[in-house]
Amino acid sequence: MDDIKSKILTGDYRIGERIPTEASLQDMYQVSRHTVRKAILELSSEGFLRSEKGSGTFVTNLYQTKPAGHAHMKTIGVITTYISDYIFPSIIRGIESRLNEENYSLLLASTNNDVEQEKKALEMMLSFGVDGLIVEPTKSNLYNPNISYYLSFKEQDVPLIMINAYYEQLEVPFLCLDDVKSSYLATKELIASGHQQIGLISKTDDLQGKYRMKGYIQALGEAKLNFLPEHVLFFDTESKQHLGEQITTFLLAHQHELTALVCYNDEVGLEVANVCSEIGLSIPDDLSIIGQDNSYIAQKNAHVKLTTLTHPQEQMGRDAADWMIKKVQGKKNLPDQTFYEPELVPGETIKQMNARKK
Repeated sequence: MDDIKSKILTGDYRIGERIPTEASLQDMYQVSRHTVRKAILELSSEGFLRSEKGSGTFVTNLYQTKPAGHAHMKTIGVITTYISDYIFPSIIRGIESRLNEENYSLLLASTNNDVEQEKKALEMMLSFGVDGLIVEPTKSNLYNPNISYYLSFKEQDVPLIMINAYYEQLEVPFLCLDDVKSSYLATKELIASGHQQIGLISKTDDLQGKYRMKGYIQALGEAKLNFLPEHVLFFDTESKQHLGEQITTFLLAHQHELTALVCYNDEVGLEVANVCSEIGLSIPDDLSIIGQDNSYIAQKNAHVKLTTLTHPQEQMGRDAADWMIKKVQGKKNLPDQTFYEPELVPGETIKQMNARKK
């Protein structure tokens, strides 16, 4: 049943098309006729299939069979990597507040940055028949096996916009922080404060990590400072749970070389601060750090006021919802790309190595 449903949602079985016969499905899945009929019955009751006596079983148009009680209200699907962590509550709050103003409902799902969970979320959105979809991509710097689901939304003219990142394989509208500039400004701030031995901690499976590393390299190049691969620590979603151990090993190996670190985000910056406390390094006297995203961690952490860069957060959420509302209402010529400009948020984690030039 799940496999047939996936084939319908990804367009392998198209609307109005007859699916294979019961006998063919028996051979295909190596199950009894009773099991095949039960699967077809379940899918028919969910609105995926309809059977015609003497003709076969056909794929129905899900968007004409939207669940009862939802026809009067537009529903926008929202898929984010996380819901309750880091900057995501602010983004979701922005989306929800704007949708509420227009009496739109919200259907929310998260992926935990896992492509299998993303697949389930996309299937849920397609099954429900949402009127539009706002997505924060999962592992956006890697090939995504769920591209066919996104193509299904486009084929059915369901508006789609991405936030924070996008899939480079797809041409879809998006709203993003200028991540290259964010890391560029972070690195330049350290250089302006007299630092020359600057390391980086970055994430490899999200597009933000790719672009934030690019900004770091650009700033070093402009200052005629060498880019040293050994001064870069990489992590991904799976290794994140061991990030503290990785940072400890990295800092112990390079503490006499590095005077500063550009951190992938504020969460990583706080982890660096915790590790420094454990191994006896003082921030900023022994090591300067700068985060990115101006999250609540940077704003309200009691131990250290992290120097960081801004992220639009709630404004991005509102803008994504506003774009979606206009698109659903038939507005034309909406922007395909929006980049937000980051700004420095001063803190207490950068040591002035020399007098700043005016």
